[in-house]
Amino acid sequence: MDPTLRHALEIAVRTDPGRVRGHNEDAVFANPAHGFVILADGMGGYNAGEVASSMATMFLSAELEMALSAKAPYEIDEMSGGPYAHRCLVEKVALTNAAIFNAAENQPRYAGMGTTLVAALFYDNRLAVAHVGDSRLYRLRGDELRAITRDHSLLQEQIDCGMISADEARFSLNKNLVTRALGVDPEVDTEINDYPVEVGDIYLACSDGLNDMVDDDEIRQIVSDPGLDLDAVADRLIHVANECGGRDNVSVILVKVLREFPASRRWWSKLALFR
Repeated sequence: MDPTLRHALEIAVRTDPGRVRGHNEDAVFANPAHGFVILADGMGGYNAGEVASSMATMFLSAELEMALSAKAPYEIDEMSGGPYAHRCLVEKVALTNAAIFNAAENQPRYAGMGTTLVAALFYDNRLAVAHVGDSRLYRLRGDELRAITRDHSLLQEQIDCGMISADEARFSLNKNLVTRALGVDPEVDTEINDYPVEVGDIYLACSDGLNDMVDDDEIRQIVSDPGLDLDAVADRLIHVANECGGRDNVSVILVKVLREFPASRRWWSKLALFR
């Protein structure tokens, strides 16, 4: 547990079934003490998507909590030479993937289930992001809202190769065809990225029930509204997604950086920085 995180991050979490779906296959989780949040959007017949997303958030959160209690995320990893946060996320997401895959293999009613994943870990004035599928993580810095994840989807591949424009993509019938998901194969290719964090940043993790219903400019206007606190922003995003049709479950996690959170290194580890 990093004591510097206790007052550095404000977090708001919401999930809603929307106006069309009979149940909610999204799952969300936040651990302020260890500075991480997780969002998953499940897929599969019957209630299997709900099972996959719940497994993703519960299993991964437990694994991360144990790992981060034993070793600080900013410590240098002997195997990779980078911060332990990265290897921790890769390994724990892989274990989570295996747990979901094995459940689907061993229980016929869960066959074919899977889930998207966004996991964000704040540490040492930085942010490590693990990403699989088409759930997103946005960053609002000043007046600029930017998606810092890139969808693992057929639609995004079509945009990247010029087959379709970003504007045309909003009306595509291929929105829900992901090219990566957690739990559908024995192994998963998890994308890991790392970003510097600034005081005043707001990070928004969301399922596609938000960004399919509400365009990025309107999301930016809501998240940057100075008249709304973070809980009100989360409520407003859910409300607007439902007002625009609510065709899918919609989930949001908002994290606002209130102050810096440098790692509280021991004095001898600080000396190593100046070698």
